[in-house]
Amino acid sequence: MTPSSAGATLTELLAQPDWPCAFAEAEAPHALAAQVLRFARTHPDCTHARLLWALGLEQPESEPADASAADVQRARAAAARKTAQWSADGSQLALPLSAQSDPAVLLLDFAPPPPAQHLPDHWPSLLHLADQLLQRALATEALRASVAGLARSEQLQRALFAIADLAGSDHDMPEMLRGIHAIVGSLMYAENCYIVRLDHERQSFRFLYYVDLEDPQPPDDVPLSEREGTLTWYLLRDGRPLRGPTEQLRQQVSGPLHYLGTDSYDWLGVPMLRDGVVQGAIVLQSYEPGIVYSAEDQALLEFVGSHILTALERKQHQDVLESSVRQRTAELAEANIGLQAEIVERERAERLQAALFEIAQLATADIDEEQFYRSIHRVVGGLINARNFFIALLSEERTMLEFPYYVDDMRTGRTARPLGRGLSEYVLRHGQAMLGNIEDIMELARQGEVALEDAGTPSVCWLGVPLLVGDEVIGVVAVQSYDRTVSYGPADQELLQFVASQIANSLNRRRTAQIQQRAFAQLEQRVQERTQALRREILERERVQHQLEHQVLHDALTDLPNRGYLRERMERVLALQRREPERQFALLYLDVDRFKVINDSLGHLAGDDFLKQIALRMAACVREPDLVARLSGDEFAILLEDLPDVGAAVHVAQRVLQDIGAPLQVAGKELEPSASIGIAIADSRYRHADEVLRDADVALYRAKALGRKRFALFDASLQKHAIDVLAMEGELRVALLRDQFVPYFQPILDLESGRVQGYEALIRWNHPSRGLIGPGEFLRIAEDSGNIEAIDWWMFEHSCALAATRLGPGDWYLTLNVSPLHFRHGDFSERLLGMLARTGLAPSRLVIEVTEGSLLDDPEGVRELLGRLRDQGVAAALDDFGTGYSSLSYLHTFPLRIVKIDRSFVARLGEPGSDNSEAVVASILALAQALGLEALAEGIETQAQHDALLAMGCRLGQGYLLGRPAPVEDWV
Repeated sequence: MTPSSAGATLTELLAQPDWPCAFAEAEAPHALAAQVLRFARTHPDCTHARLLWALGLEQPESEPADASAADVQRARAAAARKTAQWSADGSQLALPLSAQSDPAVLLLDFAPPPPAQHLPDHWPSLLHLADQLLQRALATEALRASVAGLARSEQLQRALFAIADLAGSDHDMPEMLRGIHAIVGSLMYAENCYIVRLDHERQSFRFLYYVDLEDPQPPDDVPLSEREGTLTWYLLRDGRPLRGPTEQLRQQVSGPLHYLGTDSYDWLGVPMLRDGVVQGAIVLQSYEPGIVYSAEDQALLEFVGSHILTALERKQHQDVLESSVRQRTAELAEANIGLQAEIVERERAERLQAALFEIAQLATADIDEEQFYRSIHRVVGGLINARNFFIALLSEERTMLEFPYYVDDMRTGRTARPLGRGLSEYVLRHGQAMLGNIEDIMELARQGEVALEDAGTPSVCWLGVPLLVGDEVIGVVAVQSYDRTVSYGPADQELLQFVASQIANSLNRRRTAQIQQRAFAQLEQRVQERTQALRREILERERVQHQLEHQVLHDALTDLPNRGYLRERMERVLALQRREPERQFALLYLDVDRFKVINDSLGHLAGDDFLKQIALRMAACVREPDLVARLSGDEFAILLEDLPDVGAAVHVAQRVLQDIGAPLQVAGKELEPSASIGIAIADSRYRHADEVLRDADVALYRAKALGRKRFALFDASLQKHAIDVLAMEGELRVALLRDQFVPYFQPILDLESGRVQGYEALIRWNHPSRGLIGPGEFLRIAEDSGNIEAIDWWMFEHSCALAATRLGPGDWYLTLNVSPLHFRHGDFSERLLGMLARTGLAPSRLVIEVTEGSLLDDPEGVRELLGRLRDQGVAAALDDFGTGYSSLSYLHTFPLRIVKIDRSFVARLGEPGSDNSEAVVASILALAQALGLEALAEGIETQAQHDALLAMGCRLGQGYLLGRPAPVEDWV
């Protein structure tokens, strides 16, 4: 507390606001910022206060809004350091409200003389609270903006759907345009609206729609020349939207402006374009002061305008189509006169077809015989006059004539009779239809074809048609007339013949009904048999379904439960644990060591067999209800339920490592597999299965980092390490953006003469709080987080630029360490050569260092890439030779210039018992000499190592003895 504030009276202290409540009551960010400034001004020496936040943006927010560039720079510097920053004279203070990332910063100016550089004790807690409330208010404001944007998008989508519906509706054009006007009015102010359509051929435009509260309806069709210089004319000619009051519009148009009608307070017009060509325009205007159109309204109207144009085109095309249809209809009406006769004939054919179809349906209808015949009589009566109608059928012995249906005005019904010489028998004998009047019947009687006593009451006209089934006559259907006004002709005969064939078929079908019923009984039996077979099929399908469910939740290779099954099981165990908090379980996350080597060297089939045997060994190490699952590739997990204590999980892990480590025969090779295990003990802290999997995976990572073939328990330190890794990942991204990396150069010397032959570029991180950091502390994290390539390219660019401009002339070269990831990009060589061209470093001065692992990933691709670089002058060196696979084929087939002897061999030279190291180094030197390669020894730290290498014929070397890595200034 300053002296002036220390002397405040009790009354003055009581009159001060309750600042936490004042901060909490301010909901908006600027309102809260205003309260913070009020609080800051309570300092008796404060003359001016500003609050800045969102400093990561190009234009930060501030209260008041007139923050200068210097204010922003001071605020950003204080936020980066997360501590209060006093000016040199103590008259200015930049104070972060909290130590969180991206805090708000309070800038204070003090009257001279400046106060002591400290603040009242209660300030930090109040300002920290204000920062938390400000972050919450910013998040709330962002959410509200997002919700408003979504609502606006939904409203626009509904409007577009409504426009599309109008275009496809049966409304006429005016009604559709009124609907479009209403839709636009739902999006923005549109009381005054008109839509015009441009006719390019006629050089005119039409007012398709016009609604205005001030001006009258203009002519529908207006030549463009009559409206030259008007706003609508500029819209249609230039094809650019116009918005604003008259004075702004005069500045937007490309020529003099002639205003027609009442001057509007604000005007908005957008062209409607199709493939970049103006097709029309839609215009809104406001005569009300205060109602103006925004840029958002303009963009929205442009977007909606394209859909309105589509709707207009669809409606106009529909009108054209309807006009064409009307014209075509008139033409068809003229042609229809000549088709009336054909239509009548077709209608007759349709009636006949319907009758035949109905008779065919009667054959299978569930009706009795009497109803069947009455229905046939009704159908025939719909075709011809059938007032007197009967059907006569031959008996099975073909000796009697039966009359199952008989309707006649002269007699009621008729019984069966022996075959005689009646008219029905005449038709049966000849198998042909008979049409005759009374004279024809008398002539047949004279000829002896019929007997009048058998013919019954003489009719004025008689028509009978045989009922044929195939070639067999089974009966007769006949109609007759006793009225001279009713007679039958050839057309009636033809109709009855068609009907008779269908009647015969129907009768035949009904006669075979009993046979069909017997067939149905047999079919029912077969259905029952088939039902049994289907039941068996259903059971089989259920079995297959269960098998599929098993396959979905199990690994196809090992038949172990998969990740999905494991997560479901863990969620159930966690739910049980929430009900019984004293329960705990463990998850063992296992990764098979060096499985990729086994898979690549022995083949995928051998790798699959290897995983199966590993799975069997793991399954043998657990008991019910514990679970072994395969997560992916060579990753497995063991879920231990009802865990009595941590020791039980450790015991299982030890047993698993022991059983897996037993020798294993795969593809004729004896392998000694091993694994790394991470253990997470799940207690009531965990809420979800993924949290347990995450911690077990972190522990697995630790076990692998400690040397594999072991297990590691997850604890708080691992969690802290994971958090530290996340923090460093963020810091690495910031370091890349702020150029916090520094290239260091270590000299490569001729061991005999001591002359510098080249330099190796090594990266250092000038951390803002931790100082200079070596690559060992951050490169692994950069690789895991995906930042390594960006960091490498930064290092390449800056190292080459410094070497080209600072190291001067001479016969030196520069070596760069290249991550294996770069060789997976086909354009790496082109990008590297482009970088050299930009920095000015000659390709002949560059040597890229590759590891043996880089050559393993894609040998052919890497060989081709190195060859392209060699052709341009860029050389290659094999780094850390002797620590990897050390295949002679690398040295023989790859275009290499230098072999670097790993420091692990150099470290033992000159010491007692170093014979093995000397033999290895001598072999590498001999091999390099045989292949015409230069040998370079790394890690020379003692004179004894230097002398031993020189004695063995090694010409080049680098190490702390010869020169430590240093900035380029140290080597200039």
